[in-house]
Amino acid sequence: MSRYRPPTAPSSNYITVEGRKALKDEVTQLWKVERPIVTQAVSEAAAQGDRSENADYIYGKRRLREIDRRVRYLSKRLENFIVADRLPEDRSRVFFAAYVSVEFPSTEGDWQEKTYRIVGADEIDPTRGYISVDSPLARALLGKRVDDEVSVATPTGTVDYTLIAIEYRQE
Repeated sequence: MSRYRPPTAPSSNYITVEGRKALKDEVTQLWKVERPIVTQAVSEAAAQGDRSENADYIYGKRRLREIDRRVRYLSKRLENFIVADRLPEDRSRVFFAAYVSVEFPSTEGDWQEKTYRIVGADEIDPTRGYISVDSPLARALLGKRVDDEVSVATPTGTVDYTLIAIEYRQE
């Protein structure tokens, strides 16, 4: 058995203004708040002597590597983002950062309505209805207008969605 994993397709570089702010806040939190605290704990643990059996030292160093890795990743991503800071001219069609309401058949046979926001890959939040622009549903909806129908292949079969509303919010 091999450990080889084929490379994943790169995610889109689009991000909303709110998403960029959240990622910048995360970098600041990690670099200015968490890292100094962990660094202090590691140096205190190192002063206790034998580092090979010192759990505080070992786990502190591991946490420092995790923080540094995340900061490095976010810094690279923040450099390459394309920020969607303007509303599209044609607001009757679905574009990045749109709030879309769709209607689809539920398992009970009636119709269910759900609202999603199309956001960048780094902003996904299913609890808030934020879906990636790279997701199958978002790809199917991009460029569509109200009352258009799209079919999306899911693991349980194809689901037909009807676009019932498009909204853009200046945030």
